[in-house]
Amino acid sequence: MGHVRVKIKLSNPERADSAVEIPDALVDTGATWTAVPRAVADALGLRRVGSIALRTAGGPQTLEQSYAHIEMEGKTMVTPLVISDLLDQVLIGVTTLESMGFAVDPGTGRLKESEVYLL
Repeated sequence: MGHVRVKIKLSNPERADSAVEIPDALVDTGATWTAVPRAVADALGLRRVGSIALRTAGGPQTLEQSYAHIEMEGKTMVTPLVISDLLDQVLIGVTTLESMGFAVDPGTGRLKESEVYLL
């Protein structure tokens, strides 16, 4: 299938004047959290709200937590995310993906609508 990349827009929910377009965010169905490079978080002025220990491809790390407004494929929401000093691209994790009602279609390598559950 290859990599799934999507165009997104991120902004600080606390500042109407902040927004950055990311033309090729990587959808990572193996990642729980959405992750942004520190440079993106700093440019948006995202508030740090804590930290979380997690496992990365490079081993265990503790990353700062934040949140951002995200626009993707015509839908919008505020999503939790982590801030990485090692990443050079935005990764869309399954928490964001599923919360927005998307799944990856392995046949097309694109996003498709999926059901959101509240059970």
